Amino acid sequence: MEAAAAAVGVQLGSSKPQIATQAEMAEARLPLPYRDQCAHLLIPLNKCRVAEYYLPWKCEPERHSYEKCQYELVMERMLQMQKIREAQEDKAKGGVTIGVPLIPSAAKLS
Repeated sequence: MEAAAAAVGVQLGSSKPQIATQAEMAEARLPLPYRDQCAHLLIPLNKCRVAEYYLPWKCEPERHSYEKCQYELVMERMLQMQKIREAQEDKAKGGVTIGVPLIPSAAKLS
């Protein structure tokens, strides 16, 4: 995947900076799969959840901001993958692209 991305000139990885440090994430006992660019939002969300006994109607602002961050990361990865596929198809077909785009043009992130 990385070789294909490098060959077509698409930069892999997120444009969002990692805000929470490894020490903060370890102190908050975040599982390894959750230590991403949204971890700085998950730490206060988990603290709120524990304080409010995991009541589903509590901690909504924290949960919403964390889920929005996760959604933006997914959309960014989908856009990167679409760019890689389009570049590979252009290369294979000689510049002619046919098909339905994976992401609508209105949803593209800058």
